[in-house]
Amino acid sequence: MYQSLLVAVDGSEHGKKALELASYLAGQDDASLHILHVPEMLSHDATLVWGIGAVSIEAGRKELEEAGRKVIERAAEQARVLGVKRVQTHVAQGEPARTIIRMAEALGVEVIVLGSRGLGNLAGLVMGSISHKVTHSAKCGVITVR
Repeated sequence: MYQSLLVAVDGSEHGKKALELASYLAGQDDASLHILHVPEMLSHDATLVWGIGAVSIEAGRKELEEAGRKVIERAAEQARVLGVKRVQTHVAQGEPARTIIRMAEALGVEVIVLGSRGLGNLAGLVMGSISHKVTHSAKCGVITVR
């Protein structure tokens, strides 16, 4: 069904669920799985799933990049544990939604898998959630996981 998928991970529980689904789909067809992390400065501390810990808003770019490398490494490790044979990792800078779309186009993936932070359709559109922006702008398929 798929030859190439992209999953965006941020270390959150929703990102972990997206990785699990993307790994399952990639494993079904021996597809390539591209794992993307776009470091983002948050307005609050965020506890990350893979034991990285929270990165303070006062953290410098170097600390943010190091946390991002750990997130992507652990995501790749988890994908391999889940049976994905062809895993490629990417860390990119920029506004998350646009960067995800740009990477999907550059890599020629058939589908993007994203976690949703649980915002409803209206709240997500008004607040501009990443998953809504990607869903409405991507040229390939998008699967959003709650």
